[in-house]
Amino acid sequence: MTSATSPSTATTPAPAPSGKGTEFSEAERERLDAAIADLHVGTRTWSALTLAQRVTLLQAVRTSVAASAEDWAHTAAVSKGLDGRHPLRGEEWLSGPYSVLGALDAYIETLTRLANGTNPLDGVTVGRAPGGRTAVQAFPLTGIDRILLSGYTGEVWLKPGTTPRGARAAAGLAQRTPSESGGVGLVLGAGNITSIPVLDVLYELLAHNRTALLKVNPTQDALVPIYKRAFAPLIGPGLLRIVRGGPAVGGYLTTHPDLAHVHITGSAATFDAIVWGTGSAATRRRRENRPQLKKPITAELGGVSPIIIVPGEWTDADLTYQAEHVATMRLQNSGHNCIAGQVVLMSEDWPQAEQFRIALRRAYAQAPERPIWYPGSPARMDLAAEAYPDALVLGDRVLVEVDDNDDAGALQSTEYFAPVLGVVALPGTGQAFLDVAVAYANDRLQGTLGANLLIDPATEKSLGSGFGRAIAELRYGSIAINGWTAFGFITPTLTWGAYPGSTIDDVGSGIGVVHNALLLDDVERSVIRGPFRPFPRSLPVLNGGGRLSILPKPPWFVSARTGAAVSEGLTRFRADGGVIGLLKTLAKALRA
Repeated sequence: MTSATSPSTATTPAPAPSGKGTEFSEAERERLDAAIADLHVGTRTWSALTLAQRVTLLQAVRTSVAASAEDWAHTAAVSKGLDGRHPLRGEEWLSGPYSVLGALDAYIETLTRLANGTNPLDGVTVGRAPGGRTAVQAFPLTGIDRILLSGYTGEVWLKPGTTPRGARAAAGLAQRTPSESGGVGLVLGAGNITSIPVLDVLYELLAHNRTALLKVNPTQDALVPIYKRAFAPLIGPGLLRIVRGGPAVGGYLTTHPDLAHVHITGSAATFDAIVWGTGSAATRRRRENRPQLKKPITAELGGVSPIIIVPGEWTDADLTYQAEHVATMRLQNSGHNCIAGQVVLMSEDWPQAEQFRIALRRAYAQAPERPIWYPGSPARMDLAAEAYPDALVLGDRVLVEVDDNDDAGALQSTEYFAPVLGVVALPGTGQAFLDVAVAYANDRLQGTLGANLLIDPATEKSLGSGFGRAIAELRYGSIAINGWTAFGFITPTLTWGAYPGSTIDDVGSGIGVVHNALLLDDVERSVIRGPFRPFPRSLPVLNGGGRLSILPKPPWFVSARTGAAVSEGLTRFRADGGVIGLLKTLAKALRA
């Protein structure tokens, strides 16, 4: 695997070496120590709560998050330079309060089952996946999801050797032993998506029985008052404390003796600095296998995500729709996503290759303009332009189409965390192309977080079992077929994290998973499937055997004309269940 160059998305870019750059006021140190002491008291409170009482507490959190949703989405949009009329402001509804409300609903359901003496997987289909794996049919599990997100399904594949019986026996994780405390953990929050820090806190509490000190990334400072209101039911009894600060604060906390665990969402460079330190001292510690971090750490660190385009016979409408799909994978949140698609892998032998390239250029160029707001992203865009001087520069975005004379190394190893999209052509069609693309994604692209794959129904059918084998061979923690892996991020009963196998010596895209609201053990990956064609082309008479969906263009597409209003409406429905508002939202969705 190539080494990565990636942005620091975590709260603390790196703890400074001992004695250097770690100065902050004694009063601040005392506040941090007091917060940690409060959380230790909170561990006793949490251990004393019954499962039913925990359900009641989560319901209170849900109420306060719902009450904060509008302020949350508006503040997040403004912090990213999106005013109240910007067509992409809906992103902050879906990736913020909508995701958190969905997670709370799912966790409440899991804990309610456990409190009632039943299993989280009762009524959930548990079957088999390729390679003899156990697959949990984790989405959809509710009637409203089957309707609103029709055509989308999601499975959690467990590690080979885990049986369906074993999956059921382990479901619930720490909530099977609620009185056993996991201590106090440190969560170093991401700076790009506003739900990530608090979703990580919820997972610490529910999967591990750990109270949490959340250190917010400075890019999220404007959200801190909202986080404190929304999560007041956890803050009151000492289950959560939220602090701000820069590298000095992060360095102090990662080495604090009273914190039992660290979880970070950020970059491999930040992870390595926390675990090994920096400079020559880090080199020596690695050589001696003597990490400076003396406690366990989990992490989600991003990577270079592929978008595999399997050649088939596509209509003009297919070409346009899927080009907009690919543009969305890169341009949502201005590309400041660990899961943004970065390298399109397509067949040089596909008769429609040039048609798709034209459609992609058009979709990429016509997406709404927006600020490049994440620190360091403009400089990484400049690096892309320097590495590929023939790239198409479109103001706030870059499109790189690699040809035989270009070295694709920079695209393969650099997580740009910015609106930079590359296109690489590979030989073959059918199964031969798919096998080459899977090998390319596994062996040449940095990281193992998420992979996307677009394939029309007729071509998938023609591949038979070879298609399932290829999916099983993709070494990624989240795989989306005719979807974007971000769908897995906002679906709480699916899992989020790197493919298993990373270590502190070679961390790749991270260690461990989050979200996972069914609280499953021995997770390998999540696999999402979506409809290749939207409504009305998804109707059986038009679809060529594909999935039926009542969704027109999804609201998360950057090209969805009513995406902002629909995203807001769906979040409000998630918050209060208002049917009238939902019907108005669905009417707007039909005009996307």
